[in-house]
Amino acid sequence: MSVMPALYLSHGAPPLADDALWPGQLAAWAAQLPRPTAVLIVSAHWEEAPLALGATGTVPLVHDFWGFPEHYYRVRYAAPGAPQLAQRIRATLRTAGTPVQDVPDRGLDHGAYVPLVEMFPRADVPVLQISLPTLDPRRLFDIGRKLAPLRDEGVLIVGSGFFTHNLAALRHQGPGVPSWSAEFDDWGRRALEARDLDTLFDFPHKAPAGRLAHPRTEHFAPLFVTLGAADAQGQLDDGRSVIDGFWMGLAKRSLQFG
Repeated sequence: MSVMPALYLSHGAPPLADDALWPGQLAAWAAQLPRPTAVLIVSAHWEEAPLALGATGTVPLVHDFWGFPEHYYRVRYAAPGAPQLAQRIRATLRTAGTPVQDVPDRGLDHGAYVPLVEMFPRADVPVLQISLPTLDPRRLFDIGRKLAPLRDEGVLIVGSGFFTHNLAALRHQGPGVPSWSAEFDDWGRRALEARDLDTLFDFPHKAPAGRLAHPRTEHFAPLFVTLGAADAQGQLDDGRSVIDGFWMGLAKRSLQFG
């Protein structure tokens, strides 16, 4: 079995399903991937320490959003759980000195299921979500490196965030792409192409409008899990942007390594 790619994707929000372009982009991306044995996903919308493993069976989704039309709360995604993958992660991380906890009733949040509905609509690939135990880029990079051997077993590691994310700033401006979102997206693209990890680790200070593009850093943080998983397999030079552009003013840049 070849090494499974590692992904970072901008996951959108529930209305992504109604966009004219983006769902097709996600579906086309998934169609060119090898079929995974399981998906291991870390979402910006679950921060919990120590690192937590979500449900290993099929439980209700977490509709962690407010003020949307009723039909978004009726979405279901009954993907199989991945108990064997959970056991592998427990053994791998605990052996490496990383504490792990189980939260067996925690279903997939919208950072996980919104893109997966478009990528694997039959819900026939086992899925396991893990939490962000920290927002420290270097620690997340190290976790990604520890998880990387799972890629040899067909596991698709996915960091799910949003390349720029400041909803409050969007509410105070007109249509179009805000300058802070465009500038950060361009900076991030160039830093990734240069494989400049030190600059990426210090993005709140090094990026133009870094604090404006990410007033909290949870939507950029999953990128570092992906980068660690790629680095451990020597694939940082084999990265590319699969999706770019903007959605409601936010950069939807999404990446594949391997």
